[in-house]
Amino acid sequence: MPIDAEKALAAEPRSTRISWGHKDVQLYHLGIGAGFDPDRADAATHPDELRYTLESRLQVLPSFATVAGAGTGVVGGLSSPGIDIDLAAVLHGGQSVRVHRPIPVSGSAVQTSKVAAVYDKGKAAVLVLRTEAADEEGPLWTNDAQIYVRGEGGFGGERGPSERAAHPAVAPDHIVRRPVRPDQALLYRLSGDWNPLHADPEFAALAGFDRPILHGLCTYGMTLKAVTDTVLGGDVTRIRSCRTRFTGIVFPSETLRIEMWTAGNQVRVEVKAVERDNAPVLGDTFVEHS
Repeated sequence: MPIDAEKALAAEPRSTRISWGHKDVQLYHLGIGAGFDPDRADAATHPDELRYTLESRLQVLPSFATVAGAGTGVVGGLSSPGIDIDLAAVLHGGQSVRVHRPIPVSGSAVQTSKVAAVYDKGKAAVLVLRTEAADEEGPLWTNDAQIYVRGEGGFGGERGPSERAAHPAVAPDHIVRRPVRPDQALLYRLSGDWNPLHADPEFAALAGFDRPILHGLCTYGMTLKAVTDTVLGGDVTRIRSCRTRFTGIVFPSETLRIEMWTAGNQVRVEVKAVERDNAPVLGDTFVEHS
């Protein structure tokens, strides 16, 4: 049986030591569009962007946790005992990151990965792969990746949560547009996601796309940066968590329409692809902050 839920959930967590420096953080920020705005000639040197790109002013966006250690946490989860699946059937369904304190610009940590849940959706299975990182001072972050595996359901397991947040009944408090550079997927993949789906037209065609698509986690990072800059005054230390559900794809050279609703210590977000009649890209997205 490709997925043995009981065996997967009972497996011992896998741990590895990871490290990162300012160049890893800067590369990640550049990969999610820092320093780029075609409508602002001084974008590359503007103070609002230098806090993401200049080592002497650098802060770390919490979504960096998804690529720290080159994204090895999810890879470790997919190779857990009880998990034997065709990677071609795998889709990234959702992502959440919770930071327990600000991520340092450079550091090392022990990263632990495990299968936190296995859900039976009938025609598919959903794996929740949890990655936790801690350094000498204590916990740093917790990542949950929701992995949708086509054709692996029907094993009699729990169906799991399926609620969707109702669409806000009022207009967004903020709407911003963020362009996706033509080469953005090529730059983002240097942070560790080498899937040829995001670079090779022939591979993308085999997957059913007429050209390579942007990484979902790149869209996720672009969105968190937009919320930080628009609502939180650019202060990444105010972010507590960000969760999202991937509802569609993005192609390089498209424009993201990022809609935000603010309420207390939470920002509700929806993201759409402008050039395709505002096709949904991210849904059920919430940023919690101080």
